[in-house]
Amino acid sequence: MTTTRCSWANPANPRYLDYHDTEWGVPCHDERRLFEMLNLEGAQAGLSWETILNKRETYRAAFDGWEAEKIAAYGPEKVAQLLADPGIVRNRLKVAAAITNAQAYLRLRAQGQTLDSFLWAYVDGQPIVNSWQPGEFPATTALSDKLSKDLLKLGFKFVGSTIIYAYMQGIGMVNDHAPACFCRAGR
Repeated sequence: MTTTRCSWANPANPRYLDYHDTEWGVPCHDERRLFEMLNLEGAQAGLSWETILNKRETYRAAFDGWEAEKIAAYGPEKVAQLLADPGIVRNRLKVAAAITNAQAYLRLRAQGQTLDSFLWAYVDGQPIVNSWQPGEFPATTALSDKLSKDLLKLGFKFVGSTIIYAYMQGIGMVNDHAPACFCRAGR
């Protein structure tokens, strides 16, 4: 029996299949993972998600396990170290965005909000389940436009609407598994 998956799930990459099968579209409420995924989606801009997923473990090591307090304090030496690391995307703007995002995240927490509560309020705590047919998947929605603008107002970077829609899918705020995909049910 063949398992039916979304057409984008690359069967040649076990890491990618595992991501599709166990993470993408699954509601996430873990603060560190929410912060990590926000930054990884930003790093993905202009690249494939598979490229970033293949570098995820290196990113975790390079960015101190995505501890926002440490990242917010990165100075020129650490930035130079990151820009020399072939295991991550060595883009100065994307590295700077991760630092800025850590600072924005810490400000959000200082105001008494978690990233989890902030994000999930946009969907009243429940994932949006779409029924797109192949070829219909949007790059953005009105909701990703709004969330993107609100994150920008809070000082986050690399959070354009396209990035944010992919983020919403990745953290399960949106379930966009294809109707025939075995992961669609129960999420």
